[in-house]
Amino acid sequence: MASSPTDTVNELGQPVGWPVDVSRAEPPSRQPMVGTYCDLVSLHPTAHTSDLYQAFAAAPDDGDWTYLPYGPFADEAVCAEWVAAFVGLDDPMFFTVIDRSTGQAVGVASYLRIDPRGAVIEVGHIHFSRGMQQTPMATEAMYLMMRTAFDGGYRRYEWKCDDLNAPSKAAARRLGFQYEGRFRQATHYKGRNRDTAWFSILDHEWPALQAEFERWLGADNFDADGNQLTALGNRVAES
Repeated sequence: MASSPTDTVNELGQPVGWPVDVSRAEPPSRQPMVGTYCDLVSLHPTAHTSDLYQAFAAAPDDGDWTYLPYGPFADEAVCAEWVAAFVGLDDPMFFTVIDRSTGQAVGVASYLRIDPRGAVIEVGHIHFSRGMQQTPMATEAMYLMMRTAFDGGYRRYEWKCDDLNAPSKAAARRLGFQYEGRFRQATHYKGRNRDTAWFSILDHEWPALQAEFERWLGADNFDADGNQLTALGNRVAES
C-alpha cells in the first residue's frame, strides 16, 4: 500500500500539512459505469422499480433492511414511492446495479455527502439483493463507484455504517477501507440509536487497491463454476 505524503514545515517552523490540489474534484455525473459483470446506471422509476422490488422480495427474511432507515416494502407500490423519493436527487445520487447476464436491476447504491470543494465523497444506501450478494457483481459494483470517484479527483472515499452492523464492517475491510473509529450517538433511525463506524480509502492508497480489484475481477481468478481462486486483498496485504 502506498504511504501518505510527508507533512511539511512553514516559514515559522510550524508543522503543516502537505500541499494539495483539489481543482479537479467535481460533482459525479450520472453517466453509466460499465463493467464486466454489471453496469451502474442512474436510478429510474419505470425502468427499475419492478425489478428491484422482485429482487428484494426474493429474500427469505427482512434482515437486509435492519440497518437501513427505510424498508422493507409491503408491496411494489410502496417500493415505487421509495424509488420516486430518490430519483433525480444530486445528493444522495442513486445508481441501480444491472446484472449484465440478465439485464435485470438487482441492487442500488449511491454517492452521498458529496463535497467537491473538500474532495470528499461517501458511498452509501447500499442494498444488494440476496442473489447479488457475495458475487463478483457485488464487488465490481463497489469497484466501479470507487474508480469513478478517484478518477473524478476525490482525495477521500468514505464508508459509514451502524457500528452494530458486523456484515457491513466486514465488507468495508474486505474492500480495502481503513477503520477510523466510532462516532457515539451519531444519529438515530427506526426509533433506535446509532453509533456510526467510519471507514475510508485515500487517493494515495487507491492505485494499489485498483490493481488488486482488477486482478481479482479477472476471468483467470475464477474456476469453471465461478468460484474465486484467490481472495480479494491478499496481494495488497503482501505488498
